[in-house]
Amino acid sequence: MKKLTASSLKVFENEEYLVLNKPAGVASLDEHVFSKRSMLRILRDEYPEATLCHRLDKDTSGCLLAAKTQEAYRHASIQFEKRLVQKKYYALCSGSHAFNQLKIELPLVVGNKKVKISHKNGKAAETIITTLEAFKHYSLIECKPITGRLHQIRVHLASQGAPIVNDVLYGGKAPLLSEMKRKFKVSKQEEEQPIIERIALHSFSLEFEDAQKNIVSVQAPLSSELEAFLKIIRKYDKVNHD
Repeated sequence: MKKLTASSLKVFENEEYLVLNKPAGVASLDEHVFSKRSMLRILRDEYPEATLCHRLDKDTSGCLLAAKTQEAYRHASIQFEKRLVQKKYYALCSGSHAFNQLKIELPLVVGNKKVKISHKNGKAAETIITTLEAFKHYSLIECKPITGRLHQIRVHLASQGAPIVNDVLYGGKAPLLSEMKRKFKVSKQEEEQPIIERIALHSFSLEFEDAQKNIVSVQAPLSSELEAFLKIIRKYDKVNHD
């Protein structure tokens, strides 16, 4: 496997900031003392003074903002705190849905093993979702989180009957080709393998202001495995597919 470097993951850089296209399966920060390489370690191999401005879940890919200086970090932190950073995620979800700028306002609380909706104890959380493409069994959904709670997009999508593919914690299932492709058979001696094994959530774009008050808008291309999965459902899971 090719070694991950900040240079190979970089999708934007100026004098103050970097945006990396984080792969799925890599934690943003070290999880414990004997942790495998995190995004922070990868970043600091080349930029020793840099700091991550926010985090992505380990299984989420896409735009991850880093600051090269403490001043830039403070500037970005204020924007995140005031909810001025515009974030857009793409999620491949189970079910055929037709969301159009649906605003989900469900308060969230962190439990022992998962995040839950709680109107009594939860903190305010807001996500706006829109269907980009709908298929027979799946939908590609754009998610705009207004707040930044842990697992917010995952829980909010699940609350609408649209759990993210492979997100077992919140009701997502592994996608199988046999569900879409007619006459697809697996021998009795074999167990059918999922088309994709990662959680299908990607931080597609970030928009923020740099210290010179320039608006920076960055996109991170979908990973190869998400692109491949999307290609398959476009081919075999069309609503009118026979």
